[in-house]
Amino acid sequence: MSDLDLLTQSLARSVKHWRAVRGFTLDVLAARAGVSRGMLIQIEQARTNPSLGTVVKIGDALGVSITTLLDYEQGPNVRVIPADQAVRLWHTDAGSYNRLLAGTEAPGPLEMWDWRLMPGESSPSDPHPTGTTELLHVMAGELTLTVDGVEHRVPAGASVHFEANVPHTYGNTGDTPMEMVMAVSVPPVT
Repeated sequence: MSDLDLLTQSLARSVKHWRAVRGFTLDVLAARAGVSRGMLIQIEQARTNPSLGTVVKIGDALGVSITTLLDYEQGPNVRVIPADQAVRLWHTDAGSYNRLLAGTEAPGPLEMWDWRLMPGESSPSDPHPTGTTELLHVMAGELTLTVDGVEHRVPAGASVHFEANVPHTYGNTGDTPMEMVMAVSVPPVT
């Protein structure tokens, strides 16, 4: 069985599990996530590999991290995640990618990401729930961060935080690869 098949099955189990924990019907989760009921059915039956954006929307609607959606079995209080278990959820042919390094519930989802954007590439993000905060540290190159239509330049060695409940885009308008780490904190579902 391929890694993709394992992720698809884990996502199917987790979405069903967390939907039951939250007491959401398919229709309620679809409305909260802005995802069609049909898409949720396909995800829960492990018949589709949804986009990263769709997984983020579902996680936000359920109030859990992507890490939790990929494996809802909670381990010990200390969990070491080997480098080869980081999950690459997005990549381009030019070499851009993001990797989910780790995640937890604290009390809402908290995720840590590793990003690389090649020159000229960008990755847009839909607004997250109100109260979501992103914290980024640029290790190499320069990040062009656009938040709600306003562009911000973040050079290597600098950090930035922002409220992520508006559209935002991570971009590289420079001529060298941009590398950053990012933490995303989503408030718990009430």
